[in-house]
Amino acid sequence: MSTPKQSMEGPRGIHSDIQEVRVSGEHGQEHGYHHGHSHSHSHSHSLTHPYVHHGEGMHADGPHNIHPDPALDPKNQHIHTHPHHARSAHKKPTVYADLHIPQRDTSPPRDRIDEPTMHPPHSHYPEDPEMHRHSTASSHHVEDQEIINAVEKMDEKGGLSASVSEETGVVDPMDPDHDPDVKKWSVKYIIRKYRWCFHVFWGCFFTAWWISILAQDKHRHMWLIPTILWMFIMARLITLYLPARYLLIWANWIWQRTVVRAVSYLPPVTRMPLAALGCVGVILLGTFVTREYPDSKRSDRAISFFGCIVAIFALYVTSNNRKAVKPHTIITGMLMQYIVALFVLRTKCGYDIFNFISFLARKLLEFAKDGVAFITSPETSQLGMFFFTVLPAVLFFIAFIHIFFYWGWIQWGVCKFAYFFFWTMSVSGAESVVAAASPFIGQGESAILIKPFIPHLTKAEIHQIMASGFATISGSTLVAYIGMGINPQAVVSSCIMSIPGSIVCSKLRYPETEETLTSGRVVIPEDDTAEADNVLHAFANGAWLGLVIAGAIMTTQLCIIALVALINALLTWFGGFWNIHDPNLTIDMMLGYLFYPVGFLLGTPRNEIYKISKLIGVKIIQNEFVAYGMLSDPKGEYVNLSKRGAMLATYALCGFANVGSVGTQIGVLGKLAPGRSGDISKMAISALITGAISTLLSACVAGMVLADMTNFLTPIQAVAAEQAAKAAGNG
Repeated sequence: MSTPKQSMEGPRGIHSDIQEVRVSGEHGQEHGYHHGHSHSHSHSHSLTHPYVHHGEGMHADGPHNIHPDPALDPKNQHIHTHPHHARSAHKKPTVYADLHIPQRDTSPPRDRIDEPTMHPPHSHYPEDPEMHRHSTASSHHVEDQEIINAVEKMDEKGGLSASVSEETGVVDPMDPDHDPDVKKWSVKYIIRKYRWCFHVFWGCFFTAWWISILAQDKHRHMWLIPTILWMFIMARLITLYLPARYLLIWANWIWQRTVVRAVSYLPPVTRMPLAALGCVGVILLGTFVTREYPDSKRSDRAISFFGCIVAIFALYVTSNNRKAVKPHTIITGMLMQYIVALFVLRTKCGYDIFNFISFLARKLLEFAKDGVAFITSPETSQLGMFFFTVLPAVLFFIAFIHIFFYWGWIQWGVCKFAYFFFWTMSVSGAESVVAAASPFIGQGESAILIKPFIPHLTKAEIHQIMASGFATISGSTLVAYIGMGINPQAVVSSCIMSIPGSIVCSKLRYPETEETLTSGRVVIPEDDTAEADNVLHAFANGAWLGLVIAGAIMTTQLCIIALVALINALLTWFGGFWNIHDPNLTIDMMLGYLFYPVGFLLGTPRNEIYKISKLIGVKIIQNEFVAYGMLSDPKGEYVNLSKRGAMLATYALCGFANVGSVGTQIGVLGKLAPGRSGDISKMAISALITGAISTLLSACVAGMVLADMTNFLTPIQAVAAEQAAKAAGNG
C-alpha cells in the first residue's frame, strides 16, 4: 500500500483525487455499454479522499487528524465489471463463437481506458500473486452474470481441441477428465477421450467415398454434389481442431493483394461513389446482356429493375434517419442478392446444387409418408391432403434437424454464415446471427439464439431482427411448401437472398445510430435450457416440438380460412346491393386491385398482373400457406399461369410478412425481453412492412435474372408430374 507522500505526489487517480465522490444505490450506476465495456460500482460507504481530516482538532503527532479511507479496508468490497476487473480478466478468457476469426478492421477503436496499463493490477482471487488484492470473504459482486456467462461460456459441442491450456487455464468441457458426471473408462468416457480417433475414421471414410466416385466412369460426371458434401464434412472435422483462419489464409492473401490494394490507390472521397457505380454496372450488364427468351423479355427485366429502384427509394424516403444510412451496407447487400440470383437461375452449377436440395426435400416427404402409412394405411399416405402430406413432413423434419442441433452442426453453420455477413455488410454480431439463422430455424427460434443480448439491443437491432423474421420462411415450412408443389429452387434461393435483402431494407428504413453491444464480435451463447442427454433424446425433443408446430400450423390455417370465408360472405352480400356480381366483392378482389402496382413493378406479364397482385394481398392479410395453396390448386384460376408469373409469385410469397406473424414476433421477443416490449410493439408494423418489401425486392431481382426457364416447372406442372409418377408406380 502506498504511503501518504507517494499518494499525494502520484498520478491523478482515485488515491489522489481530493474531491469527495459518493456512489449510492443498490447497484451503483446503471450498466452503461460503451466500446464494449461497462462499469458498475457498489459500495456500502462513501468514497472519500484518504487524507481528509475530520473534526476541528489536530492530532498531537502531526498537522492533521488522519483517518484511512474505508474504501481501502479489505472488508468493504466493490466490483468493476469491465474487461480488466471482471472475473474474466483473471481466469477464463472470453470465448466467442468466432474465436478462430480476427475482428474486422472496421470495428470501433477502444478507448485508452480499456488498456490494462490504465488500471492498477486488481485481483479477487487469493491464489493470484501479490497486487491490489481484495478479500473474497464478504464479497457482494453486482455483475450482470447473465451477460458474463453468455459471453464467457464455451461451445460444448466442439470448438476447442485442447483440454486444458496452461497459459489461460481454459478447460475443454468435452474432456471427460474434467467432467464429474462421466465415470472413468465408461463408454461415454472412451468416446470423449478418443473422439479424435472417430473423427479421423470418418474423415478417411468420406475421403475414400469421394475418391471412389471420381474413379468410376459411370459416376464421375456427377462429381459436383459429392465434392461439395465432402468439402463441407472435412471442413467441419478440421475446424474442430484447427481454427478456420488457417484454412482461409490463401483467400485472405488474394483479397489483401487484389481488392484491398486496388482500393487503397483510390482517393477516399471517390471510393463509395465508384462502388455504387460498379454495383449498378454489374446489375445492368447481367440483366440486359443475356438474350431474350419467351418467358423473359428485356422489357420485363427493365420493369423488374425499376421495381428495385422504387423499393429502395421508398425505404430511403421513409427512413428514420436518412443521414445515418451506410452506403456500404446497401451496396454490398444488393450486390450479394443479385449474385445469388445469378448463381441459381443462370448457372448449371447453381441449378444442380439447389436441385439436389430439392431432391433431398422430396425424399424427406417420402420418408414421412412411410410413417403415415404405418399409422393409417398405404392408401391414406398417398392422398394429397394437407393433413397427410404437409403436417407429417413438418413434424419429421423438425425432429430430424434436432439431431444436427445436438451435434452442433447447425450452430457451426449459422456462425459461419453470420460472420460472413457481419464482415461484409458491417452489421452487429447479433443482427448477423439472426439474419443468417432465420431462413433455417424460423422467426422466433432465431431470436432465441441471442437471448442474453436481447434486453440490451438497440432499436435498430430490434427492427432488423424482426424484419429478418418477416422477410423469409423457416426450414420446416420450406419442406411443407415443396410438398404442395412449389418450385424448390425458387424457395431455397429466396431464403438465401432474404439474408442480405432484409439487412439492406432494414438499414434503409431504420439505420443504426447507437453503440451496439455486439458490434465487434459474432457471439452465439450456449443454451442449456433444454439440453439433450444423447442423440435419441434430442430426436425425441424435436419430435415433440414438431408436433406443437404442426398443430399450430393446422389450427391457424383452419381458423384463418374460416374467418376469411365469413368476411367474404358478408362482403358478397353487401356487394350484391351495388350489383357487384362478376366477380363478387371479396377480400381477394379488393386486395388484387390494391396491390396491382406492386404486381406490375415485379415485371409480371401484363395479362397476369391482377392474379399475382391478388396472391400478394392474400399472403399479407392471411398468410403464405393460403396463397401457395391457391397457386398450386389444379382446379383454381392459376392453372394456365406462365412460368415467369409462377416463378415471380413463388419469390414474392416466400416470407412470413403477414398480420398473424406480428403477434408471434411480439410474443417471442416480449417474453425474452419484457423490459423492451414497448420498443418491440412500436416497431412491429414498420418491421412487417420492411420484411414484406424485402421479399418483394428478392422477387424483383429474380425477375431481372430469369432467362431460360425450360428446366423449371410451375406448381401446377409439379403437382401433375407427381400424380403421373404415382399412377405409373401403382400401374
